[in-house]
Amino acid sequence: MSQTFKKVLTNLELIIASACIIVTTSLVLLNVVMRYFFKTGIYWSEEVATACFVWSVFIGAAAGYKHKAHVGVDMLINLCNPTWKKLLTIAVDAILLLINGYITYIAVIYLSLSYKKPTPVLGISTAYISSSILVSFSLMTIYSIYFLVKDIRKSNKGGAV
Repeated sequence: MSQTFKKVLTNLELIIASACIIVTTSLVLLNVVMRYFFKTGIYWSEEVATACFVWSVFIGAAAGYKHKAHVGVDMLINLCNPTWKKLLTIAVDAILLLINGYITYIAVIYLSLSYKKPTPVLGISTAYISSSILVSFSLMTIYSIYFLVKDIRKSNKGGAV
């Protein structure tokens, strides 16, 4: 496997979220220019920009979760002795697995209901936008499993979690 391909796979969520932000920004900017100079806008740009923004938020959240970049308050955990620290870390991993798994389940239900509703301008199914929730929380559930297994293995080997 080439180094570039490996780097792309490692950062796939960031790449997708960044591409969506680029499309959102470009469409909004283009629409502003069109309205200012040509007194007309692109009728579908707001809908596509909103959809891309939603995708960037949810996929970006999955990327943040994967890289453990979300803000956390670990002051109390840092005050604990190493044994309690390991146990609390594993407990938090398990709780996050349950929460992410449950939201993934709810996202499936929400997605099945959103197929029926078309978008106002383009008339496409809102499921194309709503599927970002399912993709994001499915990824977070997978990462939660990975983190839990990794922390359990570290704990069993006697290493710091």
